[in-house]
Amino acid sequence: METLYHQTNKQIQEVQSYMGRLESTDRQSVHLLENELQARIDQIFSHLERLEILASKEPPNRRQNAKLRVDQLKYDVQHLQTALRNFQHRRYSREAQDRDREELMSRTFTTNDADTSIPIDETLQFNSSLHDAHRGMDDLLGSGGSILGGLRDQRGTLKGTHKKMLDVANMLGLSNTVMRLIEKRATQDKFVMVGGMLITCVLMFLVVRYLG
Repeated sequence: METLYHQTNKQIQEVQSYMGRLESTDRQSVHLLENELQARIDQIFSHLERLEILASKEPPNRRQNAKLRVDQLKYDVQHLQTALRNFQHRRYSREAQDRDREELMSRTFTTNDADTSIPIDETLQFNSSLHDAHRGMDDLLGSGGSILGGLRDQRGTLKGTHKKMLDVANMLGLSNTVMRLIEKRATQDKFVMVGGMLITCVLMFLVVRYLG
């Protein structure tokens, strides 16, 4: 596992270094560099699948640490994949804008031209879609923050309820002790009362017999 781990980590570092070249690569060669980066990323994902299997077979005392190391590599390569896709998206947008600009600049209009409209509806729709996507992400982040806040509030409520239950349990324990003491004292008082009654009856019998 160690050999494959270090090999995969080295590949991630190489992809990171190649990612820095994307912005400076000319338009004719950027496609080749993107394809090469994607192939390297796919190979890294394949190695990570193998590493996950090997990590699960590690001894119990090393298994958790092995899984954490694999998860870190997975996080790094997912970050690189996202960065590559974002770069491609920006490049596609720039190329589309350049094509629209060239088409607009090269287009000629005549007095008899029936169609003199400028094809900007598609660009406006694309910008509107981007704004909607950004707004959706903001709403999603806001919802996530609200959910986390609710979970924190519920955690505080559960802690308070747990404390109250412990207090009630302690009070009930004290009440049970007091009740046992009261019952014990009542039993003792009953014996004293019965004994007093018997002694009184004996004394009355003796008085009546010997003084009567």
